[in-house]
Amino acid sequence: MSSLLVDLEAAFSFPEAGLSPAQQRSAALLKQISAAPKLAAVTSASRLEIRPAPDKASSGISSLDALTGGLPRGCLTEICGPDSSGRTSLLLAALAAAARREEVCTLIDVSDAFHPHSATAAGVNLERLLWIRCGANAQSFLSRKRRQATSLEEWERRRMEDPVEQALRAADLLLQSNGFGMVAIDLAGVPMKMARRIPLTTWFRFRRAVENTPTILLVTGQQSCAQSCASLSIQLRTENRELRTGFRPTHTELLAGMEIHAEVLNARAERKRVQSARNFASKTAWIA
Repeated sequence: MSSLLVDLEAAFSFPEAGLSPAQQRSAALLKQISAAPKLAAVTSASRLEIRPAPDKASSGISSLDALTGGLPRGCLTEICGPDSSGRTSLLLAALAAAARREEVCTLIDVSDAFHPHSATAAGVNLERLLWIRCGANAQSFLSRKRRQATSLEEWERRRMEDPVEQALRAADLLLQSNGFGMVAIDLAGVPMKMARRIPLTTWFRFRRAVENTPTILLVTGQQSCAQSCASLSIQLRTENRELRTGFRPTHTELLAGMEIHAEVLNARAERKRVQSARNFASKTAWIA
């Protein structure tokens, strides 16, 4: 190797020196590499192309659309908040808005908490909705597992883990199909300890699968699970509740509506600062 380097240096110093054809080719290659710019393959930050903002669709709530611009397509959006914070109202509003756009949607109901009559009252077209009931489908399977479980703790763990695993498998298959306008995963009712066990790589895989597609991936739960994988994260909480009294017995009260506080925790696609809206209200839909 040292003799070859000496020969190459000699070739540069004395081009007229006699070299073999192999040494001439090596010298020409070395000369070409030396003449190439050091940063030829590096693009400066000022010349980087700006990634276009994703298309957005209405969430069905005008005040929330004014705050976020809508739900981004080809991205993962996470709606989190405690019970009675407006998660279900926002989920039904988004499904109803997708139905008005004549899109086919799917709802992966982990805890079997979806109420079709309330969805119809909110404007959801059930003919365009694929409802996957993970909790209901797992009941017969779990009854067999209970007989095989060695302890009550093990059966309780399986009772919570199996619907979550079914939901993740179903979401993986649905996102690969690329045929839905919205894929919603409702983790409401799943304990936070169980929801946090979902690997972050799963959310990265889901985000990658929905990327460059018109599908809206919507995840609802008590707290944020997707974390940095979510392009848009919204935190909900209730501020004022409207109660109706006068029902029998006289000491009872009935929830008729509530004012919901929505706060944007993360808007990665637009890099917006934390914002909030206070004029998002929910009213009770009376069903005969």
